[in-house]
Amino acid sequence: MEAKMTPDNELKKTPLNQAHRALGGKMVDFGGWDMPVQYPAGVIEEHMRTRTAAGLFDVSHMGEIWVEGADAIPFVNGITTNDVTKLVDGQAHYSALTNEKGGVVDDLLVYRFGPEKLLLVVNAGTTDKDWAWITSHKADCDIVLTNASADYCQIAVQGPKALSILRALTDVNLSEIKYYWFTTGRVDGVEAIISRTGYTGEDGFEVYAAPEYAEQLWNKLLETGGYGGPDGILPAGLAARNTLRLESGMSLYGHELGDDIIPLEAGLGWITKLQKGNFIGRDALAAHKEAGIKRKLVGFEMIDKGIARDGFDIYINDEKCGVVTSASPAPFLKKNIGLAFVPTEFANIGQEIKIDVRGKLLTAAVIETPFYRRPK
Repeated sequence: MEAKMTPDNELKKTPLNQAHRALGGKMVDFGGWDMPVQYPAGVIEEHMRTRTAAGLFDVSHMGEIWVEGADAIPFVNGITTNDVTKLVDGQAHYSALTNEKGGVVDDLLVYRFGPEKLLLVVNAGTTDKDWAWITSHKADCDIVLTNASADYCQIAVQGPKALSILRALTDVNLSEIKYYWFTTGRVDGVEAIISRTGYTGEDGFEVYAAPEYAEQLWNKLLETGGYGGPDGILPAGLAARNTLRLESGMSLYGHELGDDIIPLEAGLGWITKLQKGNFIGRDALAAHKEAGIKRKLVGFEMIDKGIARDGFDIYINDEKCGVVTSASPAPFLKKNIGLAFVPTEFANIGQEIKIDVRGKLLTAAVIETPFYRRPK
């Protein structure tokens, strides 16, 4: 997670910027956005409350791109790895934009509103790059592309109590919305897209609405969720979002994914549908698969006392052979964990690795991911 303390100048702000400051949010520069890294309760409490009750996240910095027209489905199918033709109205899926070499331009969600209307939700730090990439491949397709990123706030309520909290604010039957499905309806009287998705490994929802209603929805969700009580909802910042997604084994663009990382290396073969027909990067990905992947993303747990961090080098048999992509203490699991790329021949459960932690080679072991699975 690339975040640093910064003066409040020239940074983009979500519609909830003042709300974060009023709650005592510690603001940082996150990819050019002024975002809360944590609140006074602290990262561990925010993480634990999301696992046991509910956490509230501002993800309004994410990008939204509409693809509309007769060629919407074939166009998006030609620039992403997953099979858009399998989606039905009201369904979403996880996918990736890949370049001609098979590297990941970005990971994203694709929502199908109809046969001629799709919504792409992309990462905040790559929205401009993605928009340029997508528009550059439009050619003569019968579509209209709209960068609607400024037209939405996006608020995620996550955790075991997320359903009951949101249910109190809408007439929509939330129980009927399956994981990675969505609908439209009113939340606290506000027209919204309600999506059963998230980035924490917990059950929960993401609510998209017009930005002028962001503070109303945010405050109402806090109030309804019992904010201030011992088991109530907590606002959660970037740091808790990062530890939650790491425990759940979810990739972060710029760490486990990037222009020089192919989805097959990153454990995303399941969203890479080579059999669906041609798409950008398909031939390169097929060639990689045929030749055999040279490195793989693995999860590890520290055995020696110590905490690995992003970018630390990995050694096997005294040779430097990989790098940590994400690592931190796992608050719920009470372990020190991480994700790393290692040569394929060493990507086996139980494989011992050494990590250079500030000049000391500390022992860790490859373990199964996701590290955490929520109780069903």
